Amino acid sequence: MVIAGTASFAAQNPPIDQSFESIYKRSLELNSTLKTLTARFTETTTSTMLTRPLVATGTIAVERPSRIVLHYQEPELRDVLIDGDRLTLSWPARQIREVTNIATINRRIQRYFVESSSQQLRDSFTIAIRTEDARPHMLELSMVPKRKQIREGLASLDLWIDDRSLMLTAMKMTFPNGDTKLMALEGVVANAPVEPSVFTAAK
Repeated sequence: MVIAGTASFAAQNPPIDQSFESIYKRSLELNSTLKTLTARFTETTTSTMLTRPLVATGTIAVERPSRIVLHYQEPELRDVLIDGDRLTLSWPARQIREVTNIATINRRIQRYFVESSSQQLRDSFTIAIRTEDARPHMLELSMVPKRKQIREGLASLDLWIDDRSLMLTAMKMTFPNGDTKLMALEGVVANAPVEPSVFTAAK
C-alpha cells in the first residue's frame, strides 16, 4: 500500500487496485499499445518573477518513441518541438529560433522514470496517492525526489490520472525556487493518425 509522504495527503490506504504498484503495472500495459496522442492543453506558470500566473493554451501531439510538439496559440504563437535528442523552440513574435541538444536530460528521464521498476521509483521518490472526492475516477499521484541530483532540478511532480483509462489529465512540476508549471489536458485522443506536418516548428 502507498503511504502518504506529506501531511497534505490523507493517512489512508487506497484500494489495492489504486496502489502505486497496480497503477505502474497497468501503465506499462498502456504504454505498450500507445503509438500517438493528441490533446488541447492549458499551461499555467507561476514565478516570483511574475506578478500573476501566466496562462497559455495550445495543442500537443506525441508520436512514439521520441517526437513531441507543442503548438502554443495564446497569448502568442510559438512552437516547441522535441525530436529525439533535439529540442527546437520557435517564437516568431520575438524572432527566436533555438535548437538545443537535450541528450543528457533524455538520459536522466529514461533512467529515473522510463526504465525504472516500481521499486526503483520508490527508492528515488517519496510517492503518495489520493483520490479526488470532487472528481470521480481521478487519482492524484505525488512524487517527491529523495535523491539530491533530482532535487537540484525538481522539488516535486504531481500527476492527475483517470483511474479507468490511466490517461494523464494534468501534470504539475514544482521547482526548487518555488516556481511551478501546470499542464492540463483536454480532448485527449490516443492512437489516431497524426499528419507528419504536425511535427514541425515555424521558421
